Amino acid sequence: MAPPGARTKVSSDDRGATRRAGVDPASPTPLYHQIFSLLRGQIYDGQYPGGSFLPSEQELSAEFNVSRITAKRALDELAADGLVVREQGRGTRVCINTHSTSVRGSVRGLVHSLHANGRGSVQLLDFDYLPASEAIAAQLGLNVGDEVQRAIRIWNGEDGPFSHLTTFVPGRLGRSWTGEDLMRRPLISLLENTGVTIARAEERITAVLADAVVAARLAVAAGAPLLMITRTVFDTQDRSVEHLTALYPPERYQYSVSLGP
Repeated sequence: MAPPGARTKVSSDDRGATRRAGVDPASPTPLYHQIFSLLRGQIYDGQYPGGSFLPSEQELSAEFNVSRITAKRALDELAADGLVVREQGRGTRVCINTHSTSVRGSVRGLVHSLHANGRGSVQLLDFDYLPASEAIAAQLGLNVGDEVQRAIRIWNGEDGPFSHLTTFVPGRLGRSWTGEDLMRRPLISLLENTGVTIARAEERITAVLADAVVAARLAVAAGAPLLMITRTVFDTQDRSVEHLTALYPPERYQYSVSLGP
C-alpha cells in the first residue's frame, strides 16, 4: 500500500483510460486502487474462489484500457493484502477461501422482505438483454451465452440512495416485462406474475468497499464500506429464476433476521 498522503504517479498510458464497470478515470482515486477494490470485491463475492486465477496483467490492461504498470500495481496490492499469490509463469492465484455460516429461514419471510425492500422511489440505470457470462450462467443454471435480462437500479429513501441492485433473470422470464414495469413493481412481484412460485433462496452477506462508480451512485466516498448481499432465488422445480447483488451503505440500511426455535 502507498503511505498515507503519498501522491500516486499516473502513467501517461492511463490518460486515455475509458470508464469501465466499477472504474472511473475521472475519480480522484488512483486507477490501480479502483481495479484493486473491484477485484477484491469479486474475490469476496466468490467470483474468484480459492485456487482460481485472476486475469493477467495484459488482460486487465486491455479490459480497463490502462497501462500494464497500473494493472500490475493492482495485482501487487492484492498480493500485499494476502488475498493472492503471484506465481511466476502461471499467473495470480487466489489464496483465500471466504467462509460462511448457514442460517435456515422461511421462504415466506424472504418474499416478505423482498417486497418490503421495494419501497421508495427507484432509478433505473440499466435495462438490457445480453449473453450470460460464465459466472452468471453458473448462478442461473444456464449455458454461457444464453440470454439474460440485466437491470441495475438505485432505490432512494428519505436519507438518500440506500441500495444499488444488480439483477439477472433468464431471458425466457425477463421478456415478460419492461423497464417501466420494473420501476413500478418489485422484481419478485413481476416473477410471480409470470407464474413463478418461489420455493427457496440462497443468500450470502459480506462487506466490500465502494468502487468509484457505485460510490457516486450511492452518494458515498470511494472506498466507503458497503453491506453486500448476494441472493439466488429458485422456483418449485429448483430452477434459478433470479440472481441479485445488492449494495447498501450501512448508515442507511440495516439487515435484521428473526430466528425462532
